[in-house]
Amino acid sequence: MHQEAIEKIEAALADCSLFESLPKECHGFQYRAIRQPIDDRYDLFRYENPTAHRSATAYYHEETHEYKLRVCVGFIEFCRIEYITGSLALFEKKIEKDLGQLLKDMVEFNPHTISSLILKKGICDWEFAKRLPPSLEGYELFITPQQPVKINNGSYIIIDYVDFSHGSDVTIYYNMYRDEFFGEARVHSIPDVTYDFDSNELNELEEKLERYLVPRLQQARTAAEASDKEAT
Repeated sequence: MHQEAIEKIEAALADCSLFESLPKECHGFQYRAIRQPIDDRYDLFRYENPTAHRSATAYYHEETHEYKLRVCVGFIEFCRIEYITGSLALFEKKIEKDLGQLLKDMVEFNPHTISSLILKKGICDWEFAKRLPPSLEGYELFITPQQPVKINNGSYIIIDYVDFSHGSDVTIYYNMYRDEFFGEARVHSIPDVTYDFDSNELNELEEKLERYLVPRLQQARTAAEASDKEAT
């Protein structure tokens, strides 16, 4: 980040009182002031809940000249588009008004946040989902179709099997605008695209999960363990 941008942000923050008055704890999240540049952004503060593997970070993005809120759920990180603004004053108001509810919704499932298109698709009532094992190949079922997580561009995380010790997971998404299911794996938090789960209907996805989920989890684990050996 350029020094000129850093000085501009810090000058603006000198007149900002909200961040100093934020609660130190909110719905199980702990507040941590940061105020330092990292690559092309300037992180302001973070609310973290290590037990729930979730966090929310407020920052300034030099490339777009905007203030943003970056949310992390497991290993999946995305910006909440409703917080994006070029005005620090507007960003403060949004944080003050809505951040508490956002943090609550991150740890307590709120059915009112789910689109009617998700409900109409039958994802939350999917019988197959009720039979998904809580652990599989050393992975924990972190996100379920009964409690999907909304991200960006019309997509929801509907299944996420996670191994936090190796930083790896296999995730199934549904995009309500394209009306399609798709998957992604991560090894040490680095995305690894897979087309094994591409589907348009739940019965099609069910067949592909039965065929490919265990092998894909095994592949991700093997890759993570191989990476660990290389690192040592």
